[in-house]
Amino acid sequence: MMFAIIGAALAAFIGFGMYKANGLKSLQIVKSVNIKGSKEEVFEMVRYLKNFPKWSPFLAQDPSQKYEVKGIDGKIGVQFHWEGNKGKDIGYQEIVKIEECKFIGVKCDIQKPFVAKPTFDYSFSETAEGIEVKQDFKLESGLVDAFFMWLFGAKAQMEKTNQQGLDLLKKAVESGRD
Repeated sequence: MMFAIIGAALAAFIGFGMYKANGLKSLQIVKSVNIKGSKEEVFEMVRYLKNFPKWSPFLAQDPSQKYEVKGIDGKIGVQFHWEGNKGKDIGYQEIVKIEECKFIGVKCDIQKPFVAKPTFDYSFSETAEGIEVKQDFKLESGLVDAFFMWLFGAKAQMEKTNQQGLDLLKKAVESGRD
C-alpha cells in the first residue's frame, strides 16, 4: 500500500513537471532598461565585446572567470569566449547582426554546465527617460531539459541574471559619463 501511494505521488509529480516543462521548451524573456547617455555610446557599449566585462552579470557572479575576444571587435562574427566556475562554465557568444544604433543580434553557444544555444537580441530606442535598451532572450529546449529547468527554477534565475546584466550596462554607461 505504501509503495502504491509513493508511486502515485511520484507519477503525479513527474506528470505535473512535464506539463509545466512543456511551457518552458520555447522560452522567451524580455527585459529593458533606460540609460542616460547618447544612443551611440549605449550602442557602442554593447557592440564592442571588449566592453562586456564592464556589464557582464556572469563576470559579476564569478570574478575569476577567464575571457577572450576573438575576431574583429565591433563587427559581425566577433566572439566573446569564457571559462568560469573553475572550468565548469564554458562557452561563447557571437555577434550575428548589427543595425547601426538600432539592433544587435547575439547567439550563444554554451558547452558547460549544459548544452544550450540561446540568442540575445538588443534593440535601442530614444525615450523621454534616455535610451531604452530592450533585451529579447530566446531559448529552445527539449522536454527533458525543460523539465530540469522547471525543477530547479531556472527561468526565475535567468530573468534575474538578464536584468542584472542590463542594470550593470546602465551603470557602466552612466558611470563613464561622470
